[in-house]
Amino acid sequence: MSSIPVTTWSLEQTSPADLLPAAAPEGDVRIVRAEVPSPEFSRFLYTAVGGDIRWTDRLGWTYARWQEQLDRPGAETWVAYDRGTPAGYVELDPQDDGAVEIILFGLIPAFRGRRIGGHLLSYGAARAWDLAERWPERTPTKRVWLHTCSKDGEFAMDNYQRRGFRLFDTKVELEAEVETPGPWPGA
Repeated sequence: MSSIPVTTWSLEQTSPADLLPAAAPEGDVRIVRAEVPSPEFSRFLYTAVGGDIRWTDRLGWTYARWQEQLDRPGAETWVAYDRGTPAGYVELDPQDDGAVEIILFGLIPAFRGRRIGGHLLSYGAARAWDLAERWPERTPTKRVWLHTCSKDGEFAMDNYQRRGFRLFDTKVELEAEVETPGPWPGA
């Protein structure tokens, strides 16, 4: 199996004032929190968004592992809908030190390039900053961070920086080259 170099960039905001919101896209685009933890829905979003950009880390997860991820206090999934159809999502992962990681973010391929991504990222970052208002047992957010890599979409880094995220770390590692899994096996 061959290896490819993958660059991973870590970015952060250290104040809610860092967030530079994108304009809302035209049309009927809504962002709704998935309040009922559903491994089936989360796996659908993960494969639909990441299938063409080699998101493979969670493909081997069991149902119980998905449920465990979703049941953590403060874990949230926010889904963008375009005229009632899921278009993308952002998953927030709170940490004990007042940091919230945007652990997953992206759009289903058919919805890319329609100005939904900047709006969804803005909304997700704002929800990371006010997470403790919905989860009073959580430490108020002091930092919102994420990582992106050279396997992600060509506009990912630009979107993050335009929303006010600043680079704080870069790593290059060799990874096994894997086939693009698509949204389901054999796609």
